[in-house]
Amino acid sequence: MFRIKKLDIFIAKQFGMLFLGTFFISQFVLMMQFLWRYIDELIGKGLSMEVMAQFFWYMGLMLVPQALPLAILLSSLIAFGNLGESSELTAIKAAGISLMQAFRSLIFISVLICLGSFYFQNNVGPTANLKIAQLLISMKQKSPELEIPEGVFYDGIPNSNLFVQKKDLETGKLYGIMIYRMTGSYEDQAIILADSGMLQATAEKKHLLLTLWSGEWFENMQSDEFGNSAAVPYRRESFIQKRIVIDYDGDFNMTDATSLSNNARGKSLGEINRAMDSLNARYDSIGRMYYQDEKRGEYSLTTLSRKDSLAAVKLATTRSVDIDTVFGRLSLDKKQQAVMTALSKVQSKVSDLNFKSLVTSDGDYFIRQHEIEAINKFTLALSCLIFFFIGAPLGAIIRKGGLGIPVIISVLVFIIYYILDNSGYRMARGGMWAVWFGKGLAPAVLLPVAVFVTYKANKDSVVFNLDLYIDFFRRLLGLRVKRHVFAKEVIITDPDYGKDEEQLRQISREASGYSLSHNLRSAPHVANVFFKYQPDHEIERISEELERVIDDLSNTRDKHILSAIGTYPVLSVKAHTRPFERKWMNIVAAVIFPVGIVLYLRMWRFRLRLLRDLKLIMRTNQLVVSRIRDLKK
Repeated sequence: MFRIKKLDIFIAKQFGMLFLGTFFISQFVLMMQFLWRYIDELIGKGLSMEVMAQFFWYMGLMLVPQALPLAILLSSLIAFGNLGESSELTAIKAAGISLMQAFRSLIFISVLICLGSFYFQNNVGPTANLKIAQLLISMKQKSPELEIPEGVFYDGIPNSNLFVQKKDLETGKLYGIMIYRMTGSYEDQAIILADSGMLQATAEKKHLLLTLWSGEWFENMQSDEFGNSAAVPYRRESFIQKRIVIDYDGDFNMTDATSLSNNARGKSLGEINRAMDSLNARYDSIGRMYYQDEKRGEYSLTTLSRKDSLAAVKLATTRSVDIDTVFGRLSLDKKQQAVMTALSKVQSKVSDLNFKSLVTSDGDYFIRQHEIEAINKFTLALSCLIFFFIGAPLGAIIRKGGLGIPVIISVLVFIIYYILDNSGYRMARGGMWAVWFGKGLAPAVLLPVAVFVTYKANKDSVVFNLDLYIDFFRRLLGLRVKRHVFAKEVIITDPDYGKDEEQLRQISREASGYSLSHNLRSAPHVANVFFKYQPDHEIERISEELERVIDDLSNTRDKHILSAIGTYPVLSVKAHTRPFERKWMNIVAAVIFPVGIVLYLRMWRFRLRLLRDLKLIMRTNQLVVSRIRDLKK
């Protein structure tokens, strides 16, 4: 029977306090990132505090599901890092409680957060997304004089298309202006050209004042004023300065939500399913209509004369038609006419197919958007559980609390998740990947990572021991280990100088004989290295004897001896003999090219380094023996 224990309450309290703090930190960071993205929509628009409050409120609600996984990751990592750093986790394991039993209260809380995240996305999130989209569109429509871009036509002003070559952000002046005014029909359209100008909103925010300098005005006149003349008269005006007042309501007005009916993020799961059914039905009917149009298409032989047409029909009824033969019977003019007609039909058909492809591609895009949002509601909620099973085991393994290493690890994991999720979303939205594959990429990559770190943490693995990796790369790259010998403040037993002197002489003789007998300068034999390995116990014995002498001499009070024994190298007793301990690994390394060559050259390098180390040992032995003699005198 499941019972709530004091340990569960203790761990839940540790996690809960951290979760609240990290959630608000994550929420703040995400809100600042979102605000920075739309900062241009807010600055200089004269928005009221009520509108700004609505913007921040809906923005916060919209970002809650994204902040929850990051908060769970960071808080669980810090919580178990603190328990490990204070040895409380060791005490828990010593009491016979496994790591998974310590996780159970937080697993229950994470499941509740996961379900809450899904409920929030399905009920609160769509409303927040819809409201924030309405606010952003309404903000863009307010104060259009600040929205005019450079180098493209802007249609944000009613009945006008405005082109600006250059814009001065400091003074607000516009340069290289071209305006197309579309007030009613073709008969009263106008084209305005000006060297410079300025667009400003009036004080009551009901009109726009357009001031132009050094330009021309071309305008068609109403033909009714000039009788029933077929030609449309126009007028041309040159001006030094001209002011135009344009009706425009510059106050903030909330955009109608019906314009956002295709916004999948503003819909719940049920609304998405209904919208997808209607979209599929609509575009399936369009596809069937296109198919029937193509099926009913008729191609007449308009390029042929009546006589040739009848002959071609008779020929088609009796035997297979040779198009080249029929075409060859035509005169030169009819051949040209036939080619031009065929080319015209092909171009017309290509244009028709391009238009139809635009319609169908838009439908596919809307359907994919709805499928992505439907799957996203599940994957984003599932990421809460995945991030817990990454953060909590990592905290138990690393055993570092605070905001140092946990924050770095959390940021790295979240960046990997964000890159995978965003890449999958973009590829799925563009139709390059299937929707389920694009949105399932990030969970599919992080789920095995969560299982792996949870397994390693439960088995008390040292897979994340930094010293282990440092030692591995040091041995792989052949980096030396420096010997550190320090003077002892309290010496209980003085070194046996006589015995140490004799052992150092013996080590020098053995080192000299070893270097001569093994010919360390020459390259190692390939067969002996990879296929016929023989252990080298002689150099291991020399190294052990040297370490015993160094350990005994480290009790000396003489600074010269301490300085000398600090120069002894740490011998690599196996790296010069074979690449790996196991024979089959050596054979595989020899077969795989160019791994075998690299390992062979690495071994040769260790043989030469061993030769230099033995020479250094012999020279250092002479210095130490000479100093011991001086001490005896």
